[in-house]
Amino acid sequence: MAKYVSVNEALGVVKSGDYIVTGLGSAEGREFMTNLHTIADKVKGVLVSNCLPMGAYEFIVNPEYKESFTTEGWFYTPVLRKAHKNGNISFIPNHLHLAAKKRLFFREPDIYVGIASMPDKHGYVSISLSNTYEMQMIKAAKTVILEINPNAPRTFGDVQLHVNDVDYLVEVDYPMPEIADAVPNEKDLAIGKLIAEMINDGDCIQLGIGGIPNAVAASLYGKKNLGVHTEMLTTGMVQLAKAGVINGKCKQINNGKMVAAFAMGTKELYDFIDDNPAVEILDGGYVNDPYTIMQNDNQVSINTTLEVDITGQCASESIGSVQFSGTGGQSDTAVGAQKSKNGRSIIALYSTAMVKDPATGERVETSKIVCQLKAGAAVSLSRNDVDYLVTEYGCVSLRGTSLAERAERIISVAHPKFRDQIREEAYALGIIAKR
Repeated sequence: MAKYVSVNEALGVVKSGDYIVTGLGSAEGREFMTNLHTIADKVKGVLVSNCLPMGAYEFIVNPEYKESFTTEGWFYTPVLRKAHKNGNISFIPNHLHLAAKKRLFFREPDIYVGIASMPDKHGYVSISLSNTYEMQMIKAAKTVILEINPNAPRTFGDVQLHVNDVDYLVEVDYPMPEIADAVPNEKDLAIGKLIAEMINDGDCIQLGIGGIPNAVAASLYGKKNLGVHTEMLTTGMVQLAKAGVINGKCKQINNGKMVAAFAMGTKELYDFIDDNPAVEILDGGYVNDPYTIMQNDNQVSINTTLEVDITGQCASESIGSVQFSGTGGQSDTAVGAQKSKNGRSIIALYSTAMVKDPATGERVETSKIVCQLKAGAAVSLSRNDVDYLVTEYGCVSLRGTSLAERAERIISVAHPKFRDQIREEAYALGIIAKR
């Protein structure tokens, strides 16, 4: 019982100069993070690492706390994007399967804070919704603080931890943060249908979250014996499993199991994975390692991007030099899927976006397929690693193509009203020879 403390007592552990790591997304220690700013007058130079933060925590968003707290994130959400201007927010470049390993090479955490299920009769808790980097950080941290919550699903995989290995337990009772299912629009449905046509019975899939992945999931009813080996487990996948579309019978590794590094979605997802041995939340260093991914035949990786140039370079995490999200597992899964027997990697995007014109302030339609990426854009997926590209105007294979060949193919799925302009720019740059 000495391990049970209040959130204020847990905050009392923090010292100036400490390095704190919290869990990814729904696995972050919400009560601790919500109240961290209250000790700003007692500490200076505290560094916090997070990933996909769900809360607009005061220590992040309020610039008056920047002398006390700095945040470095593996993956930005709107919270970090908006707070970046404060001057104490930075991004950690990473491939997800190496996120923990490389960060630990740089610095080991003084404190880990995250969620867990309630202790069972044997004294074990489950760290529940994510093991992307969490267990590696727990093992390296000097102090481990877990918010035990009766609403946290008890999951299986590499997520069990005995209370003897935890320093402090904070009892909480908040609902697990949810992400509502994005309703697919017309473009999503067109892209989802094109991608679904590339998925065969018995394939093993990886999907993300958002309109396009949801549209893909909605188009898979009628398929048989699909498997799941994915970075992120979503509500759409759970619904497919309930419908009997996903059963994992054809997987070469983790046969019959839905494997993920983390789960994020709705209460339906959380209820499904609770005490469900058919779902395993495994170490992100294993799940997203291309060597692991390739061991399942017919692995299909489906990711999205923000902008792509006509050579195939994908800027999936930044708009120019402005950090928008993160690399996540895009490169991991794209490479792993292509190394899989009969595997495929698919990158999807809308052909256009409505972008504010800096001169007029009005939003204008702009092509997301460009001759050259915006200045400073981070290339999340090398042109060497792009396999299939899909927009609402079609799907093209870039496998083995030359720059000129792939440029023509990529232009063919751009919005029709931008194709001639892009081609003229390609002529001028010598990417395509004018004949």
